[in-house]
Amino acid sequence: MKTLAIPSPAKINLFLKVVGRRPDGYHEIITLISRIRLFDTVVLAFDQPSTSVKCSHPGVPEDRSNLAYRAASLFFDTLSIHDGVAISIDKVIPVASGLGGGSSNAAAVLMGLNRHYGLPSSDGELMEIALKVGADVPFFLFGHVAVARGIGNDLEVCEDLPPLSVVLVCPRFEVHTAWVYENLNLGLTNSDKNFKMRSLKQDFSRVKHFLFNDLEQVTIGKFPEIKTIKNALLDLGAEAALMSGSGPSVFGLFKDAQQATKAIHSIISLRRRARWDTFLVELLLP
Repeated sequence: MKTLAIPSPAKINLFLKVVGRRPDGYHEIITLISRIRLFDTVVLAFDQPSTSVKCSHPGVPEDRSNLAYRAASLFFDTLSIHDGVAISIDKVIPVASGLGGGSSNAAAVLMGLNRHYGLPSSDGELMEIALKVGADVPFFLFGHVAVARGIGNDLEVCEDLPPLSVVLVCPRFEVHTAWVYENLNLGLTNSDKNFKMRSLKQDFSRVKHFLFNDLEQVTIGKFPEIKTIKNALLDLGAEAALMSGSGPSVFGLFKDAQQATKAIHSIISLRRRARWDTFLVELLLP
């Protein structure tokens, strides 16, 4: 039985502005996204009579609702391939944490299947399948830091991020994206805040001025612990700290790797009194 293992990275949103809501219920956004060096592993076992999915995390569904399962089904249907695949996910990325783990797993399945079958889908065709799986899935096929617009599928390369250290703090409770958007008051979002790539090209020290997330107001309103984590990271020397996506994960950006290491040791001592998972990672740059 042939198998293929694919690393499946997490992401963080360094900027997220909600522009408006479309008639189909999706929200239009503009967001700056980078993958980070925190990985699940997706293993595909081929030559199966049907498609199945198993995950090491008990909270991840192992049925057709799993995005990795949906990705495989759409790939086979689109290409009229009458095969199955056994998908196994070794989960390291915290679940429902704003880090895109499910979407990344789905993208890994698409890349793995396309490789196994001899690249029958072009990059553009694979992107089309990915968008049918979920709005965030195309980004994980993109392979670059990106400015994403629309529902997240209009992607533009951003090449100006330096290799920063990231201290990632993930409270051990889940936040579901649909709930956050349902409770978002568009009238209270910061309509003046706009991300412009030239702010990075001119001077990256401005990072603290453009890091922004419209969804924080909703998630912090219910989970004020997120604000506590942000303040702790800033007190420990982070250039900036922000909630990623719909949360609850919070990241701090550090120019100095040694300072980041000291910060995570301090956070680990704090977490003895709190339920936090902590990771010291880097931006995943091409």
